[in-house]
This record gives sequence, C-alpha cells and structure tokens, in this order.
Amino acid sequence: MANSSNEWDLIIEPRGSLFKLNLKEVWKYKDLLEMYIKRDIVTFYKQTILGPLWFFIQPIFTTVVFMFVFGGLAGIPTDGIPQPLFYLSGICLWNYFSDSLIKTSDTFYLNQAVFGKVYFPRLVVPISVTISGLLKMLIQFILFIGVYVYFVAKGTHIGINYYALLFPVLIFILAGLGLAFGIIVSSMTTKYRDLKFLVAFAVQLWMYFTPVIYPLSVMEGSYKKYMWLIQANPLTAVLETFKYGFLGKGSFSWFSLGYSFAFTIILLFIGTIIFNRVERSFMDVV
Repeated sequence: MANSSNEWDLIIEPRGSLFKLNLKEVWKYKDLLEMYIKRDIVTFYKQTILGPLWFFIQPIFTTVVFMFVFGGLAGIPTDGIPQPLFYLSGICLWNYFSDSLIKTSDTFYLNQAVFGKVYFPRLVVPISVTISGLLKMLIQFILFIGVYVYFVAKGTHIGINYYALLFPVLIFILAGLGLAFGIIVSSMTTKYRDLKFLVAFAVQLWMYFTPVIYPLSVMEGSYKKYMWLIQANPLTAVLETFKYGFLGKGSFSWFSLGYSFAFTIILLFIGTIIFNRVERSFMDVV
C-alpha cells in the first residue's frame, strides 16, 4: 500500500538469483508459517476417536511387528540391546525423516490452487511440514525415554554418554535431509507425475539400507562387501550416533557424522536452486 510519498511497504518482484534462499522473506510471513504448522498438527487427528494417541500407537505396533519378524523369525541381533529399545530408537528417527520427505514431496501439487492465487514465499509450506513433524517425533521420543527408564529400573545395563548431547544436531540433519529431498521431488513432480507414485515405495526400500532393523555390526560379517553402500547413506551415521549416545552400543565416527552434516548442507543448497527455478514457472506445467 502506498503512502503520500509514493513509497511502498512491500514490493513483490521476480527473484533475482536462483541461489537466494530468502529466509528473511520467510520470516516476514512467520504468522502464516505458524498457521500452517497448527493446521498440519490439528488435521492429523481431526475426526479421529483416539486423537493424539495415534502418535504412540503407531510406533508401539511397529515395534511389536519388528520384534516378531526381524528379532524373532529372522533372528537379527540387536547388539545386546533390548529389542523394544533398539527398534524404538530407529523408528523414532526414521519416522520423522520419512514423514518429512513424503509430505514435502507434494508441496506444489497439493497447494497449486493457493499458489496460483496468493503470493507468499513458497518455502513456508515445506518448512511448516518439517517443523510440525517435530511434535510427532518428540512425542515418540518421550515414548522411547519411558521404555528406556523401564529397562534401567529392571537393572538392564545401558550406557548413556555425552554423545547424547548431539541429539539436536541429529534432528537438524534429519530435518534438513527430509526437507531437501522433499522439495527436490516436489519440484520434479510438477513435470514428471510418475515420481509421485515412486516416492513412498522408494522410502520403504531406503529403510532397509539404513540401520533401523539391524545394527551396523551385522554388516561386518558376510555382508561386509555391502558396507560401503550403508555407510554412503547419510542417515546411517545419524542412527548410529543416536544409539551410541543413548544406548552405549553401535558405532560413532566424527568423520561419518561430518559427512552426513555436509551432505545435508549441500543437498539443501541444491534443493533450493531447483525449488527456486521451478517456483517461477510451475503454474504453467501443473
């Protein structure tokens, strides 16, 4: 809106550089970001009988299935960690990453009607999904802590150490990877709709290349030739660091964690370039 001196409070202009993230502009729309976050949280359990309890039910049932199939039938070891703790530690982190990726991958497709009518920084939508997912992850983390305390009270030797303080870094990496992969897939699906159907399937397969249902030590035996593939996965260091810090088992390497962190930063940079480019003309192709 113009004032008497013909100065404008807000000027909307074409983005000058593909490399500009415009986080300052996103911050200006923090009220809209907050609204999207609340919407994502409320709509998750709206018109459900159990409501937020589903945040607990899903990891509990998944853990029971993993214990029966992988711990029982397949006989996959858990490095001496009680099975409920081992599987919950992986499920808690994996669910946050996979949910962030899958939900952000539909950004352009699900919001095309809004994007075509109203201007606001498009990154608000995928960022809100990533932040709102933190609530579910923290609830499941509380469940993990509850089971953790139960086994400690029973006398189970679990060696928590100061590497557990890296937990915020691990969450940042998970959020960054989920956001980066999600906005890349979302940008590509504006032209290639087939990718939309492949994402959920690819994420399911990805879990088997991540030490969620097995410890990394299993790969040191007859599967050692595939170790490089598991270690190239940026999520491997995240899960192993979490288990090493909270459970005292698994492996930890500053190099591996640094690789995951650098991978996340680079992927966010690449994702931003692709997202900014598609944002300019996606209405012509969706």
